[in-house]
Amino acid sequence: MAGTAGRLWALAGATLTMARGDLMTGGTGVVRIPVPTFLVEHAGGLVLLDTGLAPAAAGDPAGHYPDLGELLLIDYPPERTVEAGLSALGFRCSDVTHVVLSHGHFDHTGGLGLFAHARLYRGAGELQHVREHANDPVRAYRIDDFAGLETADWIEFHDDLDVFGDGAVRILHAPGHTPGNAALLVKLPTRSILLTADTVHLRQAWHDEVAMPMDPDHPRARASIRRLKEIAAATGAEVWIPHDPDDWRGFGAPGCYR
Repeated sequence: MAGTAGRLWALAGATLTMARGDLMTGGTGVVRIPVPTFLVEHAGGLVLLDTGLAPAAAGDPAGHYPDLGELLLIDYPPERTVEAGLSALGFRCSDVTHVVLSHGHFDHTGGLGLFAHARLYRGAGELQHVREHANDPVRAYRIDDFAGLETADWIEFHDDLDVFGDGAVRILHAPGHTPGNAALLVKLPTRSILLTADTVHLRQAWHDEVAMPMDPDHPRARASIRRLKEIAAATGAEVWIPHDPDDWRGFGAPGCYR
């Protein structure tokens, strides 16, 4: 059975200024990247892709993430929390019925605690990976973001997953960046959009099929990039790399897509 989602919104979040070489192997210079979340409207519910930085960090991100100061500069005004973004669209956090966690890094997990009521999706091995690396020097993981969610309605996927069973919202398993890394393919009435999440961070990495230096499995990361390219070609989907600032501008984000 084929279906479509109704609308897709891109919600502005924090921005991070960091070295391109930390985002893709061989990168040079410095880049300011967006950290968005995405909301999908479907007859079966509201689906949120990722939750951004911790709401408690808004207004004082350096104070909340003091260990990251040497790696990046965080700009995170209070009006860019996921809760504020949903409110601007007329929604509350309680309206969200499904949350897809693309992977376990801090800039994707910060708002998880706001959605303990929802059905939560994570890739196989992802939470264990977060636990094992919570004290890494890079400190990209925050196990505290998962606090209080032990009894939540978690769905752990080992492969691609069709959220509503009609092809409209598909989680694409894309390991390499992390063991459970995932992308999201959304079929809308007039277009399809493939949100790569952190399978790649910059358009050049997509083009060159190169991994992020910190990726634990570079061969799998590159294989996942190639697989997403094949899926995009087969479905005619537009590819959106959420962290790429040129993609953000090119799609006219933040905004609504049908």
